[in-house]
Amino acid sequence: MNWLTSFLSWLGEFFGNGENWSGSGGIPMRLLEHLEFSALALLLAVLIAVPLGLAIGHTGRGELLVVVSANLARALPTLGLLVMFVLLLGTASIWPVIIPLVLLSVPPILVNTFEGIKGVDPELRDAAYGMGLRGGQVLGRVLVPVALPLILLGCRLSAIQVVATTTVAAYTGLGGLGRYVIDGFATKDYASVVGGSVLIVLFALVVQVLFALVQRVTVSPGVSQRLKVR
Repeated sequence: MNWLTSFLSWLGEFFGNGENWSGSGGIPMRLLEHLEFSALALLLAVLIAVPLGLAIGHTGRGELLVVVSANLARALPTLGLLVMFVLLLGTASIWPVIIPLVLLSVPPILVNTFEGIKGVDPELRDAAYGMGLRGGQVLGRVLVPVALPLILLGCRLSAIQVVATTTVAAYTGLGGLGRYVIDGFATKDYASVVGGSVLIVLFALVVQVLFALVQRVTVSPGVSQRLKVR
């Protein structure tokens, strides 16, 4: 149980230190920075991936792009991308961090959006067209509401991945919760390492809960009930 004692001791030391709650290096500021990086990366990924996934899923054109995207998501090394963009763009802005995060966030959203639209019952599509709805109307009024749970799943997976990997922003000298982990290892300040890691995990759990609430509010009861039956 020595490891548990050490863990709790470091945790108490980190959160009990008043200096960690104020100033530019305090928990509130680092949390805000982490939120800023994560939210910006996720927003850009959603703006790119959702329209693309809707278009490919609805028209059936460009499915190879989805397959390639899914494979890239497994192959792209986060740290390698970060180092490459830092070398190309420098560290004068946040973009060397944001661009790799966006590249890693797009595939889950794109794949789930595509699969959600493509997986809608063909009879439902035919019924919508039979009622006189056009292509864009069928997509917006019928396909998207049915596919929404999968679309939100893709966004949730990307959001959690972004929150976790935004930690690498510390390698470029930027802020975020990763500063506690990176700087802690560099100075052998294990209280900071443990405290920063716990904050990142808690942040990811909060994101999970928020997306669950969003899904509960936005997905129609009929679709939710259909998913439970499946």
